[in-house]
Amino acid sequence: MARQFDNKAALVTGAASGIGRAGALAFAREGAQVLVTTGSNVSGGEETVRLIKEAGGEASFLKCDVSSEDDVQAMLETCLDRYGRLDFAFNNAGVGPDGRRIPFFHMVDMPKDTWDHTLGVNLTGAFLCMKHELKHMIAQGSGVIVNTSSVHPLKPKPGSCAYNASKSGLNGITRTAALEAAPYNVRVNTIMPGPTEGTLLVDYLTAAHPERRADMEQVVPLPRLGNTGDMAQTLIWLCSDAASFITGQCLAVDGGLTAR
Repeated sequence: MARQFDNKAALVTGAASGIGRAGALAFAREGAQVLVTTGSNVSGGEETVRLIKEAGGEASFLKCDVSSEDDVQAMLETCLDRYGRLDFAFNNAGVGPDGRRIPFFHMVDMPKDTWDHTLGVNLTGAFLCMKHELKHMIAQGSGVIVNTSSVHPLKPKPGSCAYNASKSGLNGITRTAALEAAPYNVRVNTIMPGPTEGTLLVDYLTAAHPERRADMEQVVPLPRLGNTGDMAQTLIWLCSDAASFITGQCLAVDGGLTAR
């Protein structure tokens, strides 16, 4: 039985864990060949490839720092060399304050290097990925890009000004890219996850501040937090023909959090 993404190729950044890994596995289940990338967690990226192959899918790994244009160019060239095309790109790599890897800073205390690092990965990195992905998709005359943003642009919180700025900017360049790419049958959208279990951001945050879990549960109208599978299924739908008339959208996948 044919799967909807047979003979297609996908690349996923930030695929060593969490939403990125779930997205890579979901692409593979639908038949796509997947280039799995991560900036630092090489063992995690290799584990994602192992899980895909163990399930009968096709994937390969490449280390890529999305804030480096040379790395991003190499990522695209590698995808084309290995799979001959690029049909789907999931720009998921990102960093944010979780109380462990990156502390929470109010704006008056924010070190510039934390600001630069956050925007370098979340915003500049997404820009570089889209810049080079779009070149190939436009020449091909088809393709879908999905970015990972956050509900923070709609529900900002103290202590995360750099993260909020990066994700707000990502929503903005998503819409611009969608308009520029639409004449070439290329679609660009963004998912905005709410609190999502199985991500490093939530796992580290709740480990460092256990009380935060109750706070998250209280702000989500549905009686649970999101999970990485929720995000992966939204990704697959946005890439599918069922969403062929959807572009330039920033879709909250948040259990109703932003409806309040």
